Amino acid sequence: MQPRSGRSAKAAREPVHHPLFARCYARLSVTAETRAGMAGVRRRLLGGLSGRVIEVGAGNGLNFAHYPGTVSGIVAIEPERALRTLAVEAALRARVPVDVAPGVAEALPVESEAFDAAVLSLVLCSVRDVPRALAELRRVLRPGGEVRFLEHGRGGGRVMNLAQRALDRTVWPSLAGGCHVARDPVGALREAGFELGPYRRTLMPEKGPALPTSYCVVGTAWRPVSDASAPAG
Repeated sequence: MQPRSGRSAKAAREPVHHPLFARCYARLSVTAETRAGMAGVRRRLLGGLSGRVIEVGAGNGLNFAHYPGTVSGIVAIEPERALRTLAVEAALRARVPVDVAPGVAEALPVESEAFDAAVLSLVLCSVRDVPRALAELRRVLRPGGEVRFLEHGRGGGRVMNLAQRALDRTVWPSLAGGCHVARDPVGALREAGFELGPYRRTLMPEKGPALPTSYCVVGTAWRPVSDASAPAG
């Protein structure tokens, strides 16, 4: 057996490695900022945050430009190497301090109760273990800490739900970097013990045909103030 090259061995050690998807996602997400109105959605999602924030699954860092000056610092976790490189570049342009770090949602490389707020932006669709990832989020948030979420998942009528489940069982996760279109982010947050605040369901983009990926929810949740110690999962 031939030894692996240094680059191949490093890729094998990466917990998440989707280089083709990462390139496609980076291009499409930048286009969506203006054409699909995502820049405005991100700005509203992050408005009013303050203190120390952890962003889980930061992707190519498009949220960074929209954090308000009341945020004292951000730790941005991104497991995919190509996207993480783009996030580092975006962090250099941000108006608030951003530290981009490798890691996965199911084992966040940070201390417990270290953050005032957390941001989940199109990430729960692709984590491997949603309950464990949300248990980790509870662990790193202080009691009473806030979660801002923008996620896509299950939506539409019976036919669309069937199509979403069929895609999740077959080609979609392989084509889209582990993404699933039939998950229920609101239900997952509730089951993980978060207190749900206001949220709204919307289509993205708002105009045009509804696709299996179009059904989004934007909202707020909290780690309960009485939650003295959340399990790590």
